[in-house]
Amino acid sequence: MKLLIFTEGTIIMHTYAKGNSREEIVRQSRKAINPSLRDWKTYIPIGNSLNKLQTWKEQGAEILYLTSRTTEHEVAQIKEVLIRNGFPEGQLFFRKPGEHYGLVAERILPNILIEDDCESIGGKKEMVCTHIKPLLQKKITLIVVREFEGIDHLSDDISNLITS
Repeated sequence: MKLLIFTEGTIIMHTYAKGNSREEIVRQSRKAINPSLRDWKTYIPIGNSLNKLQTWKEQGAEILYLTSRTTEHEVAQIKEVLIRNGFPEGQLFFRKPGEHYGLVAERILPNILIEDDCESIGGKKEMVCTHIKPLLQKKITLIVVREFEGIDHLSDDISNLITS
C-alpha cells in the first residue's frame, strides 16, 4: 500500500510556528512575517506526525513524501529535515519544470493521499487532489487535514483510512 503525504503544512512547519495556535500559524504564513517561513532546513514536525507515519509503516505502508519545493537545493533541505527528525524512510517527490502536483500524484498513483487544505496559500486550487484527473481520483483515498493541524487525529490503524 502506497501512502503519499504532503510535507509542508501537513507534517512539517516553520520553526517560528512552534507553540502557536493553528490559526496563528496560518496568519504567520499568509503574511510571511518571519524569515523562518523560507528557511526550509529548519522546519520541524507538526505534532507527533513522525510517530503516526512510523505506525503506518509498521503496518506495511510504503511512505512517500511530496514537497512544494522545486529546486534541487530546497528539496535536499526538506529531505534533511525528514531524516534529522526521524521520519520513516521514503522517497521524496517534487514537481519538475512544467509539472503540477496532480501529474506527480498520477505518476505515483498512491492508495492514500494525505494533504492539508492549503488555507494560507489559496485553498483548494493549490491542493494536489484538485489537479488529479477525476478517473484517477476515484482510485485514491484522499484525506484532507486542516493546514498545520497535523495528522495526530487520524486512525493509528491504516486500514481504517482506506475508503471503498
